[in-house]
Amino acid sequence: MITELRPGVFLLGIQDWHRRLFDELIPLPDGTSYNAYLIDGGEKTALVDTADPSRREEFLAVLAATGKKRLDYLVSHHAEQDHAGLIPDVLRRYPEIRVLTSDRGKTFLMDLLHLPAEKIQVVADGEKIPLGRFTLEFILAPWVHWPETMLTYLTEEKILFSCDLFGSHLATSGVAAEGWPEVYQAAKRYYAEIMMPFRPVIAGHLAKLATKQISLIAPSHGPVHYRPELILKAYHDWISPETKNEVLVIFVSMHGSVALMVQRLVDRLISSGITVRPFNLTATDPGQLAIALVDASTVVLATPTVLGGPHPVMMSAATLIRALRPKIKFLAVLSSFLWGGQAQESLENLLAPLKVKILPAVKVRGCPTAADLERVDQLAQLIAAEHAQAGLTQKT
Repeated sequence: MITELRPGVFLLGIQDWHRRLFDELIPLPDGTSYNAYLIDGGEKTALVDTADPSRREEFLAVLAATGKKRLDYLVSHHAEQDHAGLIPDVLRRYPEIRVLTSDRGKTFLMDLLHLPAEKIQVVADGEKIPLGRFTLEFILAPWVHWPETMLTYLTEEKILFSCDLFGSHLATSGVAAEGWPEVYQAAKRYYAEIMMPFRPVIAGHLAKLATKQISLIAPSHGPVHYRPELILKAYHDWISPETKNEVLVIFVSMHGSVALMVQRLVDRLISSGITVRPFNLTATDPGQLAIALVDASTVVLATPTVLGGPHPVMMSAATLIRALRPKIKFLAVLSSFLWGGQAQESLENLLAPLKVKILPAVKVRGCPTAADLERVDQLAQLIAAEHAQAGLTQKT
């Protein structure tokens, strides 16, 4: 698909409608896209990124359909293969081309794709390269989400080619999706799964971008943002330290004991005016859990004990939470055991790097008694009090 975004600026969009897993890890309920861009400046022409090697023939056909017999530059924002994997194919077709990337990007491209060093030109932060009527300005943006990432700003058209930043895994039949709510949800999921661990770094990059006038944001995945203020505002909300009056209750229950505690806790929290989002790990889409982590103030982990520790699916979920580094403020553990009950300690130790306030655990032997359920009530009261003290009283 070739779409002219502005005179001389083209989207080379490859829709991957049926891909359902990314990096053998991230579910893709809506597929994804690989966005490359062609910029014809009159005197010189630049290709911005390529596509995933799984779509080699389609991408090369789209590139050929542009009619360009010569390409001067290939801007490589990010060395991961879904962006850079077809650079060797482009080099074979256009032997005159120069690959523009960051210093770290050069190393990564040589390691991952075995590109020859003489074909790569390192660009610096703020460096500009003229194409004739257009000028490329490069913005180094490390840790969005790899250390070599950079962005490109097309000065005359005020277009930001943002690589993974502001992207979404969303295949669409056009340049933009049907409406902002659809894009918002896909972009939030993408942020939660990929960008959230780098929230402090992204804040710095957003401050740098605030000095630019941006008329259009062209990411490497998902729809183009014709109203860039919407995605910019969303990112400012997501990276802010503010959280909502929400509790995530993440649980697994083998024989019903944990489920009894979870239901009691959920009911009491709702009665306190708190929004509660329960996630049964046997049926939870990890992407939906990641989205919920963006805004939540408190996470409660509820697990039975298996061989002295947390249930394995709970350990997996806790490991994911630790990796994503959400801005939650409070953590509590509910656990049921019969012998060797170290589930609570294991989870609290695993999540200690998050630097959250750990609330008193509720640990019961076997099936919870009436007294045990009263302790669950007390935990609900404590969570409500902590939320109130933190100014989190508005139901979301």
